Amino acid sequence: MNKVVLIGRLTRDPDLRYPSSNVPVANFTIAVNRPFENQNGERVADFINIIVWRKQAENVKKYIGKGSLVAVEGRIQTRNYEGQDGKRVYVTEVVADSVQFLESKSQSQNRNSSYGMDVPMGPMEEDMPQPTSIEEEDPFANFGSDIEISDDDLPF
Repeated sequence: MNKVVLIGRLTRDPDLRYPSSNVPVANFTIAVNRPFENQNGERVADFINIIVWRKQAENVKKYIGKGSLVAVEGRIQTRNYEGQDGKRVYVTEVVADSVQFLESKSQSQNRNSSYGMDVPMGPMEEDMPQPTSIEEEDPFANFGSDIEISDDDLPF
């Protein structure tokens, strides 16, 4: 099975082309944050190349741009070709079956300009859902009786 689901931000505006087959194809790159920090405590992202075909390619070009948050569902594809220097070049990319726009082009442009940024960013704290009541903040608020936790029972 070859199935990929990614969520990330575009690192540049999509490139739309109409090759000799006259079938629209767009390609773009998304930055996908890794779920951990490196040795220096910094967040690291992977930059994944995406290809999308036909009407979806035209929609991608029209409705999203650099910095837009998208969800991509597709498959991994590898290919190779001979570069201009005569060396074999290997490419791994995702061929998208579906690209979901999680934010509009204008929203991402407003986000980047309001933060003075020109690079893709991960979710900001104010974008995260905020608890609306004390019960939502404490998952054990309605649990019932109190729970006692003691280090005395540990074997070490």
